[in-house]
Amino acid sequence: MGVDPAWAAADEQALARGQRFPFAPFLVDGRPPDAVTGRGEAGAQRGPRDGFTVVDLSSLWAGPLCAHLLGLAGGRVVKVEGAGRLDGARQGPAAFYDLLHAGHASVVVDLRSAGGRAELVRLIQRADVVLEASRPRALDQLGIDPAAMIARNPRLTWVSITGHGRTGPWRQRPAFGDDAAAAAGAVAVDAAGRPVFLADAVADPVTGVLAAAAALASLLAGGGHHVDIALREAVGSLLAGRPALPERDPTARPALRGQPPLAVAAPRMRVPAAQAFPPGHDNARLLAGPAAGGSSC
Repeated sequence: MGVDPAWAAADEQALARGQRFPFAPFLVDGRPPDAVTGRGEAGAQRGPRDGFTVVDLSSLWAGPLCAHLLGLAGGRVVKVEGAGRLDGARQGPAAFYDLLHAGHASVVVDLRSAGGRAELVRLIQRADVVLEASRPRALDQLGIDPAAMIARNPRLTWVSITGHGRTGPWRQRPAFGDDAAAAAGAVAVDAAGRPVFLADAVADPVTGVLAAAAALASLLAGGGHHVDIALREAVGSLLAGRPALPERDPTARPALRGQPPLAVAAPRMRVPAAQAFPPGHDNARLLAGPAAGGSSC
């Protein structure tokens, strides 16, 4: 096939976001991470070792994986779900949901009501990290502006996970782990040379890991950053030096010179630390707390 993954950096979305091949893994305040400086010595003294609170508004895989990793790094994670739309992953395998959410507080708010939206804002005002995975118009409908929230709390790190990024002509397009990876140029071939998806929704775990790294870096720098991470760009950042696609799946080729074909190790599932809390388990404890300037979640 001879497909070069660099083609993905030539479309209108990549150009609008200033991306080149290989993609920057995420943008920080609209710029590649190597172009962003910290917030000064006072902020740099604060970091994950001091403890921090994460408000997780995301669902499914990429965002919850980021929250899980931040929890392992010492964060107190509060998972927030809308009363009319719980995390769809709750309907999937319980072990997978437990793996990502065990130990996280659970809050359910009615985002359709003014009171519910006010409760959400109060949670955000007490957070060190906010993690969300909605297209920009969803936050617009709630009347929540990440830049305004950071201005009100200069130590806040806001992490936005989307399919294609919060800016550019594709900003409102949905994406999932498989199609986002393919849009980045991460495509495999089968034994007959036909294009197939690479791994299983590979953009989700890649994005979750990179989002957690970006959030921790911002915390160590004193916060005050907006991390804009797209599933597509996160995968595209890993493709530097990748050659064009082979004509056939190399694991399916016959042995050469007596060598066995490449073998792929079977996946191993980690064991959840505990069961995740049911929806709204911590409403009474966390939604009755003080507004801005109060204690942490």
